[in-house]
Amino acid sequence: MSTESEELLNAWRQSAEYWSKHRATVRRMFAPVTSAIVEEARIRRGQNILDVAGGPGEPSLTIAEAVGPDGAVTYTDAVSGMVETARNEAGRQNITNISFLECRADGLPFSDDSFDVVTCRFGVMLFSDPPASLREMLRVTKPGGVVVLAVWHTSEMNPFLNAVTRAMARHVESPPSDPCAPGAFRFAEPGSLVALFREAGAENVQERILSFKIEAPIAPSDFWPLRVELSDTLRDKVQRMTPAQLAVIESEVQEEISQFFGESGMSFPASAIIVSGMKSTI
Repeated sequence: MSTESEELLNAWRQSAEYWSKHRATVRRMFAPVTSAIVEEARIRRGQNILDVAGGPGEPSLTIAEAVGPDGAVTYTDAVSGMVETARNEAGRQNITNISFLECRADGLPFSDDSFDVVTCRFGVMLFSDPPASLREMLRVTKPGGVVVLAVWHTSEMNPFLNAVTRAMARHVESPPSDPCAPGAFRFAEPGSLVALFREAGAENVQERILSFKIEAPIAPSDFWPLRVELSDTLRDKVQRMTPAQLAVIESEVQEEISQFFGESGMSFPASAIIVSGMKSTI
């Protein structure tokens, strides 16, 4: 394992407790993306599905309900804390047609042609080796089956993600980020993930922009801890700031996000990219 890969995994290990803490909110926030993945993949009852980098349990648990008792879902994640959270959540919901495995996306421990569909929601842009991971996903997909991935569209289209980072940038100088490095907007430009699919050998590659709302019944004061705790990058930056800097930045963020809150909680406009590709039948 490369040093970069180990650093990425360590960051996610430290994040697992926060994703577990906020799992119910996150499930609701990203439910429209889960629905779009199920629709794009044409998931139906009785199918065998692999969900890669399933985090605290979604979209795996929703897909398990979609395939029904005659179908099956295999959940994978490279972080043991995420796997434990997802397994516990399945038990809490009494979902039994799902199995859990800790493994990396670029080394899936499954035989060729094992799954009808492979899914990954907001994961591939964070992998240390996306091309290898996508090749692995296609390898374990049955001929004629599909791989469906969701990634974030551009920062400008996603104020939930950029509100804190933009406020921090106004007060704390940071080195420019590498757009090709693991990060939320690595495949934000339309066409970039499509190219990766085609390079991996996928056929009938389709791309669509999904405009949706990130919604949850939380108060404006809950936004800062939610957003910062879910991001190892933001947590690291917060630790290096003075109390005075943090007070100013948090105040600016609260003012900026107020427009996205109402009586029912938060409702941020958001945009994702859904890309699908079929495994060749030849």
